[in-house]
Amino acid sequence: MAILKTRIKENRERTLMKQNELAKLVGVRRETIVHLENGKYNPSLKLAMDIAKVFNTTVESLFEFVDET
Repeated sequence: MAILKTRIKENRERTLMKQNELAKLVGVRRETIVHLENGKYNPSLKLAMDIAKVFNTTVESLFEFVDET
């Protein structure tokens, strides 16, 4: 089964951004960012693109499906 791994936390910490700051920039609650970073929530395509735009990167560099067996 493939799971979605994210690099949101790494990008956020690299830019010294807090979870609530990112949440405000992309129009979601802080809890959504927490769930994304912990792998408990898969984002919509729009949210993934909005987050990638904040970090000036691509969706593919932020999100990756990994087979876990």
